Amino acid sequence: MKKILIVATVQSHVAQFHEAIIKEMQKNGYEVHVAAKNNLSEKNGLSLDYVDVIYDIPFERSPFNTKNVQAYKQLKRIVDKNDFAIVQCNTPVGGILTRLACRKKRRDGTKVIYTAHGFHFYNGASKKNWLIYYPIEKIFARMTDVLITINLEDYALAKKKFKCKTEHLYGVGVSDNKYYIHSSQEIESFQSRYNINNEDFNIICIGELNDNKNQIVLIKAVQSMIDTCPHLKVFFAGNGPNEEALKEEINKLQLNNYFTFLGYTRELEYIIPACDCIVSCSKREGLGLNVIEGLLCGKPAIVSNNRGHRELIQEDINGFIFNVGSSLDCAHFLKRIYENKELHEKLSNNARASVKKYTLDQVIKKQKEIYLMQGE
Repeated sequence: MKKILIVATVQSHVAQFHEAIIKEMQKNGYEVHVAAKNNLSEKNGLSLDYVDVIYDIPFERSPFNTKNVQAYKQLKRIVDKNDFAIVQCNTPVGGILTRLACRKKRRDGTKVIYTAHGFHFYNGASKKNWLIYYPIEKIFARMTDVLITINLEDYALAKKKFKCKTEHLYGVGVSDNKYYIHSSQEIESFQSRYNINNEDFNIICIGELNDNKNQIVLIKAVQSMIDTCPHLKVFFAGNGPNEEALKEEINKLQLNNYFTFLGYTRELEYIIPACDCIVSCSKREGLGLNVIEGLLCGKPAIVSNNRGHRELIQEDINGFIFNVGSSLDCAHFLKRIYENKELHEKLSNNARASVKKYTLDQVIKKQKEIYLMQGE
């Protein structure tokens, strides 16, 4: 039986983004192994029980953390011991260490696929990011059989600058059987289940609570709106290192009645339909998976201006784009759809059709073709 190894910094990444392709490869006769740090206890029941073999590797997110030396040694032993037909790697640390570990095995026929979920260098990125990450990716492209990008800006750059086969996928695929436009009766049921008041304007903001996701912008946007838009409620779905700091800021601004922290939840398919719009304030996105989920549910999106969001949002068609870090811009667009029911309805009606090409069936079909071609 042919074997494939999937590597990422943390196991939750694999569980969230790779379940469908893992099961497709198993259907096609592959034994699937996963190597990543076990962080599933933090993720409220997320599991990898469908994977054939799992290796707990102590990766650290920073490429410069010395603990990654031990992680590399463990990974190399796994790669050397097994005859993997394909090794697929993700995330900066997983991508670097895996391609280093596979140099000898590539000469023996193992194919290495790297999926870039968003380069750290891009139009508008800092000079520091370009000086550090661009040369690294250019060098490591030579150790890559196929580079997969999930947004068109990264694809154009990689195609032009890197010496390896480059493919583009429309994200990692979102199930339109889970995320769809529900009936009013279903929505009322979801609202009742999660104590969401139908009379409020309910905002969902999804993602790890960290500096990049930049949730502080939404908190300050709400602060500037409450006098004119009092019936606002924000639901933060996710956990992360900034949770306590965000709660302290909300408390300091006396906004506790406007915010609910849901923690990490696997019930977004019910919570998103119960809300009125989705907001993402990220400084950087490869492609906003949560935004796609919201749009598939018919929810307008108010998002920050980055390449991953620009690819999804058509202004005044399915949402609006505000300047990164600008709480006033964010508040301006939220207020527009809060006050204008006709505009909200128009954006909602356009939302689902605008992201059909990002659905799971479309993406997995091409992804499987890429993998199987390499595994021949």
